[in-house]
Amino acid sequence: MTGALPRSANRQAAPGGALTLHASCVAVGPHGLLILGRTGSGKSSLALSLMAHGAILVADDRTEVWEQGGTIRARAPAAIRGVIEARGIGILAADTVDEVALRAVIDLDETETERLPPHRTRRLFQHDLPLLHGPLTPTLPAALLQYLKGGRSA
Repeated sequence: MTGALPRSANRQAAPGGALTLHASCVAVGPHGLLILGRTGSGKSSLALSLMAHGAILVADDRTEVWEQGGTIRARAPAAIRGVIEARGIGILAADTVDEVALRAVIDLDETETERLPPHRTRRLFQHDLPLLHGPLTPTLPAALLQYLKGGRSA
């Protein structure tokens, strides 16, 4: 299954041919996860949970993406680099990675109903990235970390 970015992704032009998406992004080693969802869907909460398990913040709430050398790359806009919102606590400083190659996309607006879901993709800049669906569950951060480390075998 392939899908284009949803309207909730709020695309805008960014400097250097990049698009700015309403999305968060974290990195595990060289692999990035783009977190899509409407306002209040849990993008920052998922990013914070992943960070608590060892991921590093790339961007919160707004993420610039572009194609380079056959990969889709992501970074934070300069104005919000190094911070993440923790609802009910405030804006927190965070260690970041400057940019990362995306390995997958998760859409928190879509609920996964399959125990073993089909392979899905999301198209960005003529590249199909693996697409995962939410919702936030207690095991989702751990499963996503392992996905970023080792991929999916079936």
